[in-house]
Amino acid sequence: MRKPVFKRIVLKLSGEALQGKIGHGIDYGVTAAIAKRIKEIHGLGIKVAIVIGGGNIFRGAAAENRGIDRSTADYMGMLATVINGMALQDALENEGVFTRVMSAIEMKEVAEPYIRRRAMRHLEKGRVVIFVGGTGNPYFTTDTTAALRAVELDAEVILKATKVDGVYSADPKKNRTARRFKNLKYIDVIRKNLKVMDATAISLCMDNKLPIIVFNLFVKGNIKKIILGEKIGTIVKE
Repeated sequence: MRKPVFKRIVLKLSGEALQGKIGHGIDYGVTAAIAKRIKEIHGLGIKVAIVIGGGNIFRGAAAENRGIDRSTADYMGMLATVINGMALQDALENEGVFTRVMSAIEMKEVAEPYIRRRAMRHLEKGRVVIFVGGTGNPYFTTDTTAALRAVELDAEVILKATKVDGVYSADPKKNRTARRFKNLKYIDVIRKNLKVMDATAISLCMDNKLPIIVFNLFVKGNIKKIILGEKIGTIVKE
């Protein structure tokens, strides 16, 4: 068997990834399937950190458009990520994977406070660490959280899980001529306004030469293939 090409990763999951076909909330069959795929790479000795969104429960941007104060809406979105993180933790522990949920917003009854050294220690002990609560600040997305945590924890790559098999020049569902990019430079993502991650996250990755791999989470075996070096999805790097 081939050896893994990465030893420490940050997996970015959107909240929408957990809702499955029900269109909202959490589909526990989906969280169980995701947990099995994470267990597969964890079993290879990979140090896995996860940043999860909350869009399946509450979207701050949409709420702002309805008149809710932006900071209030963002904090509500951060709390939604905590619910998702706990659901994913439960699914992983049902698979026998030891986990820790760490929150940027202190709520010690359900999650540990985020402390970088403690997070590093959990990874060294073989635990999967799930980061919730975003950065703990409004006006920052969970994409930016993923970039920030990856840099802090010396991760080698961000795996950006999506519902499509990479980054396209246009929405492939609406435009048949849309083409998939195999490789992109950070600056091209910003210039072309491609919906990979927000500009703050891309800039942080660019400054720290941290590659991003965008792939389809729902194709079985994709995460493992990436870890073993197969060219899956779109890679964003310098």
